[in-house]
Amino acid sequence: MINRPTVLILSSDPAFSRELTEAWPAGAETPEFVLLEEDHCRELDRDTYDLAIADAVNPEKYAVLKQALAAAGKPAIVIHSNTAADACRIQGPILELKRASYSWPAMPALLGREILRRLQAEARASESERLHAVANAEATLGRYMAEMYSTVNNALTSVLGNAELLLLEPGLPAPVLAQADTIRNMALRLHEVFQRFSSIEKELCVVARESGKKTRSAAIGS
Repeated sequence: MINRPTVLILSSDPAFSRELTEAWPAGAETPEFVLLEEDHCRELDRDTYDLAIADAVNPEKYAVLKQALAAAGKPAIVIHSNTAADACRIQGPILELKRASYSWPAMPALLGREILRRLQAEARASESERLHAVANAEATLGRYMAEMYSTVNNALTSVLGNAELLLLEPGLPAPVLAQADTIRNMALRLHEVFQRFSSIEKELCVVARESGKKTRSAAIGS
């Protein structure tokens, strides 16, 4: 799950990054900004950032930046100055914006924040699904153990009773008595283990309640 997202700014123009970060909406979700010159875009590590915003106003770097960002496969906003292109266009994970005086830098900042919010919502939903699957697996195992508790406990009681009767039988050889004593001791140990399952229903209720809390929290947060 994303805790504090990272926005990678690809630009060699200090004004580009300064204006973008200053326009970013303030609040608790403000990301960490990392600046990298666009000439190093081929060295992108997709695991080091959540969103990239690239300065492609220079037409010569436009294609190179798009290719590198597409290869990384992470969400990206590319700011260009191609007057013949649409003002806004989406190609896979890349959102292309034409730089215009009336929308720069507020538009990419707002769109960037919304993209990060969506990523966080998807991460929370994925974590909620994982926790729900774990809880279901544990609950299934718990229900099975609870159902088997009486059957196994009755069998152990029978084994324990017969072992104690053998120990009371007069005239049995010492090796037989030793084996009967071992059977009794192991049956007692197993009985103690299965006694712990007597509270299995309470534990299942706790798991279900905690899973419900996490699911509700994820729904509210998204």
